[in-house]
Amino acid sequence: MILFVLTGTCGAGKSTIIKELGSCLDGAAYCCMDSDDVGLNWWDYAGTDHESQYADDCLKAAVRLADDKHVVFGTCMNPLDYFTKHTAPESIEATFFIALSASGAIIEQRLKERPAERDFTTPESRQPHIEYEEWFTRNGSKFQLFIDTSAQTPLETADIIAQHILKWS
Repeated sequence: MILFVLTGTCGAGKSTIIKELGSCLDGAAYCCMDSDDVGLNWWDYAGTDHESQYADDCLKAAVRLADDKHVVFGTCMNPLDYFTKHTAPESIEATFFIALSASGAIIEQRLKERPAERDFTTPESRQPHIEYEEWFTRNGSKFQLFIDTSAQTPLETADIIAQHILKWS
């Protein structure tokens, strides 16, 4: 099983692109899902002594739900954390990171448009995500694939990603 991690900050387009990828890739070979699809709630982990366990539990759930298919998984996790802080399930033979990016202004706008319960209602709540976006942009060349979603449609972005996934698997 190959894991394709579609990563980026909140508002980069991960969930939107995951939905598009579901129609671009063969469902018999690939399972496309977002961390929101695995049935775990971040708020059950936030502020606890096992906060970092959320990512491990999400990965385990994604692999279980994929049922031996390759996993295309949307999450905010970055490669540094994946390789140093988390334990990937044994069935994952290889991992590729695909980073999505957008300008700070676009991230700000996308976060403002989210429902209030997502807690992006103040500039202070959005600022860490804009800073995380800046980290992705600075480190873009270190990813197997880095895409700025600012000026592309979700389908255009999904097509680019699907071509790379097919090449890598």
